[in-house]
Amino acid sequence: MQDRNTDGHRARKRFGQNFLSDPNIIRRIIDAIRPQPGECMVEIGPGLGAMTMPLIERLGHLHVVEIDRDLIARLRESWTPDQITIHEGDALKFDFGALVGGGGGEAPPGLRIVGNLPYNISTPILFHLAEFAERVKDMTFMLQKEVVMRMVAEPGTEEYGRLSVMLQYRFRMGRLFDVPPGAFRPAPKVMSSIVRLVPLPPEQLGASDHALLGRIVTAAFGQRRKTLKNTLRDFMDDEDFAALGLDPGLRGERLSVADFVAIANHCAAR
Repeated sequence: MQDRNTDGHRARKRFGQNFLSDPNIIRRIIDAIRPQPGECMVEIGPGLGAMTMPLIERLGHLHVVEIDRDLIARLRESWTPDQITIHEGDALKFDFGALVGGGGGEAPPGLRIVGNLPYNISTPILFHLAEFAERVKDMTFMLQKEVVMRMVAEPGTEEYGRLSVMLQYRFRMGRLFDVPPGAFRPAPKVMSSIVRLVPLPPEQLGASDHALLGRIVTAAFGQRRKTLKNTLRDFMDDEDFAALGLDPGLRGERLSVADFVAIANHCAAR
């Protein structure tokens, strides 16, 4: 997929490039982010700089993570090193925690992360970013609406799954507004949404073993049509279900985040 109507740059399918071009939508997103001078903020995938320009105007300085060398060259031509720090590479491998340093005696400053995330890698990027939750103040992203609906879904709904549980365990999330395909060049075939994620305090997370929680949630949704008795057979037996007061005939989609945390803590304590 290539498109020449993007200020001379050809949108590259392998990078999932769809460039935001509607000035009203851009203004609305920036107003939702509310960047303040001096804040430590990083933009993932700045592209042609539609959001980069107003962010720099309000912040003074912005970090960006970009993989496309042609776009990186454009960024260097448009802004000085005092205005922008460019981190060339794959956001899936980038150490976002390094941007806020190591805290010493006081808590490190909160990192703010924003961006129009490539739809083709949106789920793995969200899980990667969750690893840095303790260093993050908030995150505001544009994503495919379908993904956002999964992120904020409630138990018992079709959209509720592994992404819902693992992100809701770490973040308070809210869908802000939708963005139509016509706001982009080239226009995607799907509706987009803006979502905000605010990390929950560590003391509210509850799971004694986060890795175990992840394995249990992955197993519970690995085969959605099967009951917990089957999907969690490597973790739980009938006595365990009875001790927790859970019906082994339920499916994973019926359990709340708190239920999964209780299962993980029960298994960890044995």
